[in-house]
Parts: sequence; structure tokens; C-alpha cells
Amino acid sequence: MKQYIIILISFLAIAAITLLAAAITASRTAGIVLTMVVPYIVFAVFLIGFVYRIIRWAKVPVPFRIPTTCGQEKSLPWIKNNPVENPIRTWGVIGRMAAEIFLFRSLFRNSKTELIGGRPVYGSAKWLWFFGLMFHISLLVVILRHLRFFTEPVIPLATGLSALDGFLEIGIPTLYISDVALFAGLAFLFLRRVVVPQTRYISLFTDYFALLLIAAVAATGLLMRYFFPVDLHELKAMTMGWVTFSPALPKEDGFLLYAHLFFVFTLLAWLPFNKLMHMGGIFLSPTRNMANNNRIRRHVNPWNAPVKVHSYEEYENEFREQMKTAGLPVEKE
Repeated sequence: MKQYIIILISFLAIAAITLLAAAITASRTAGIVLTMVVPYIVFAVFLIGFVYRIIRWAKVPVPFRIPTTCGQEKSLPWIKNNPVENPIRTWGVIGRMAAEIFLFRSLFRNSKTELIGGRPVYGSAKWLWFFGLMFHISLLVVILRHLRFFTEPVIPLATGLSALDGFLEIGIPTLYISDVALFAGLAFLFLRRVVVPQTRYISLFTDYFALLLIAAVAATGLLMRYFFPVDLHELKAMTMGWVTFSPALPKEDGFLLYAHLFFVFTLLAWLPFNKLMHMGGIFLSPTRNMANNNRIRRHVNPWNAPVKVHSYEEYENEFREQMKTAGLPVEKE
């Protein structure tokens, strides 16, 4: 019951943001603040928060080599090792990190365990890997497509992605494949947390809220594109005003636009301070970014810095008479 209350609170938080957007729509002054002032504040919070978290993680000492390995370690000459799954050199670490970042290597290795006849039986569980990869790739494509609003002339990457994403040419305006994939991935990740008891038990408010917030951003964007079209030239003028530091209030000031902007700004400002920060933290994970060369190179704990120690001999010389008086044994009379 407690978990369902957390889910309800997450929905209520999204509803509260929606009501705030509705209130801003009714106030021209609030609309000016949202479109001309808030973008710079949000970007500053995002940038400073992101850099702060990265620097804080980078300063954490890692005294031991603790890489997660899945292959044979480099040992004796006649034993073949796996240079990517258990790397001993930098290029092997780079290869493993690339597989983790672009292909979700660890999720692909995910397996499920069931008790059948009193014995644990292990099986493949690729659904989380598939939908997780689909969600992240589609989200990246959507973000890169939006670069057309922030560049003039539009960079070829945004144009090419838009053409490739809509090559099926379904409907007018064209239905993007990434839009469908994004919602499919979000639906799976959310339902997995609600339906699977083990996952629901360890899920927090931030887990549900993050998924619902991204879904709200995507939903308001799709509504503006497919059902309640807005003037793209006005949107382009607004976003280019942000880039050129000459913001202006757009003529398009409807509820959907303000709701979309409010959700986006909330997501950006909140991102450095929650689990979504794994987008930067993965590069600093010691279980992934370290080579497993313990048998080749001796690693000294950096915390073992030279210090002034008080040996027992010095201690006894200092307190010998007091120790004798107290009846404690001493090595020297």
C-alpha cells in the first residue's frame, strides 16, 4: 500500500506542475518571466549542478582496483585472457566503457532466477535491456532533433536525423519513429516498477517522478506537433532569442507551450540532483573505468601517506614509571 501511495504522490506532483503552467498562461507577467528569465536560471542551475556533482565524484579517492569483470584475467602466458571483459590496458577499458554506454552491456547480461522443483533455474531476461536501450536511444534522437530550434542555419545533424526518423512518412505532419519508441520505452519502464513486486518494493518517489516528468515533456511536445499545432517560426524566434541573449515573449503563449516549457525546465533543474545524473556518473564508476592489472602492477593505497607514529618503545619510555606503579608489565626495567 505504501508504494501505491508513492505512485499517487508522483502523479499529484505532475498535476501540480500542470496547474502552475495553467496559472502562468493566465498571467502575462508570469509568461514573460517563464520565457525570458527562467531559461537562463535553469541552465545555470543545470550546468553548475552537473559540474559540481562530477567534481565531487572525481575527488572521491579510490584506493583499490575494484573493476567488475566477466572474463578471464591476465595471468599466466598460456592462459588466454579477455582484453575487453577483463582489461589490463587503457584501450580495453575504453572498449568496455563504449559497450556499456552505447549498448548497455551490463543490462544485456541480465538474467532471471526462478525456483523450479526447489532448485534455482537461471534464464535470459533481455526485455529490460531492449526497452531500456530503445528508450535512451529515442530520447537522444529527440534531443538532437530539437537542435534545429537552437541553430541558424540548422545543422546537418538535426536535418538528417529528422529525415531518417520520419522516413516511413506516416501522416501529416510526419510521425517520427523515435516518438513511438520513446513512449513504448517509458511505458515499459514505468509498468515494470508498478507490476513487478521486487522492483516496486525498492522504487522511490524519485523513480516514478522522473519517468512521469519525462513522459509529460514528451506528451505536451507531441500534442503541440500532431494535435494542436503551434507556429514553429515563433518557437524558433523564441529559442534563438535565448541563444543570442535577446529573449522575447512569443506570440504563441497557449497552455500547451507553457506546460511543455515548465516540464522541460523542471527536468533540467532537477536532473543534476537525482538518479538521472547517471548520464555523467557512469564515466566515473570505478567498477567500469579501471583496468584489472593487480597481478602486473603493485598499487599502493594513497591514504597511507607518511605520518609521524608513536611506537610502543617510545610509549613505554614515556610512561614506564606510571606503568610500573599501576602494575603493568614493561619490556625494559
